[in-house]
Amino acid sequence: MTGTDLNKLLQSVGGAGLIGLHLLLGPLLRGRRARWGATESEVGAALPGDEFVLAPKWGYTRAVTIQAPVERVWPWLVQIGQGRGGFYSYESLENLVGCDLHNTGQILPAFQTLQVGDGIRLHPQSPPLTVRLIEPGRYFVLHGDARLDGAGPAPDDFVSMTWGFYLEPTEDEATRFLTRGRYDYSRKNRWLYGPAIVEPIGFIMERKMMLETSRIVENAARIPNLGDDADEHCP
Repeated sequence: MTGTDLNKLLQSVGGAGLIGLHLLLGPLLRGRRARWGATESEVGAALPGDEFVLAPKWGYTRAVTIQAPVERVWPWLVQIGQGRGGFYSYESLENLVGCDLHNTGQILPAFQTLQVGDGIRLHPQSPPLTVRLIEPGRYFVLHGDARLDGAGPAPDDFVSMTWGFYLEPTEDEATRFLTRGRYDYSRKNRWLYGPAIVEPIGFIMERKMMLETSRIVENAARIPNLGDDADEHCP
């Protein structure tokens, strides 16, 4: 086992422990998870994509500051996805459930163009989330709702969710990286897609993604050509 593999394993063990803790504590930490890193104004702001789930049963807004300008963050963010650049999260945990994810340490030219209608997969066997909105360099919003294609489930068996990624420049040439999730679903799906399980697990995985994105981007800003060949620097 290489040092990189060992590091990934240790991180995943730690991530699994955090997931167990948050599942156990559940609602006690939900408020903190729902607004992790975000300011009052960020939590309360209307963001592009909110209109796709107008009355969410639960949702969140999270944020982290990256010490690099927006144009350095976007190339890493736009390439996320299964079969693309991965999600910069706990790769070993994701692959335990068959996600077949491989986090890249490089900017991948093949995945720098994203358009409305493109699909981003979380798992090779699951339907992709669809890009519904995008402003290159600033934000994109993924949406999943099987009813939209006319062949989805009945009204009493549905899930509609958005996952938005937003970059806001700051006055000191840093970037506020925000994510927002909004979920609506029928009563039949309340356990599978409700906040009891999806929310705490999603928080741990997304928090890791946001922190790792920050780390990779900030390292790339300090190390020349890191974006061209970064695997050795970004385990």
